[in-house]
Amino acid sequence: MSSYYFAYGSNMNPHRMALRGMQVEALQPGRLHNLRLAFNKCAGGGGRAHANVVYRAGAMVEGVLYRLSGAGEIARMDPFENAPRSYSRDIFHIETDAGSIPGWVYIANRASIGEGLSPSREYLAHLLAGRDFLSSDYYARLARTRCA
Repeated sequence: MSSYYFAYGSNMNPHRMALRGMQVEALQPGRLHNLRLAFNKCAGGGGRAHANVVYRAGAMVEGVLYRLSGAGEIARMDPFENAPRSYSRDIFHIETDAGSIPGWVYIANRASIGEGLSPSREYLAHLLAGRDFLSSDYYARLARTRCA
């Protein structure tokens, strides 16, 4: 079990994590290699999407790596992610400036994925709130994301 959680979507917003009652001891930038960010997880009607990661050789997803108060703390996040129904979680190796750290990552289940979806501006704002943990290039790409 890991006491680390890697957020690449709306949970990159530390305020959102606090509102969800997550017990966080520290946070730092993190990167997932050979995955890319996709807005293809169905988020209700209107063509809206939530973030997901999908395999792509050579790609990289940036995000926030949270050190939780304990290994069991991640279970408190499951209801917010509608896991295991909408998202599953698994351990991935997250690259940090201090080396590789195993951490939990949520990935959308196949039945929750759609095509031609876009995030709402409100949802995208949560990702952009993680600016301090993202490279300037990655942040700029996020800021250019087409919204529903």
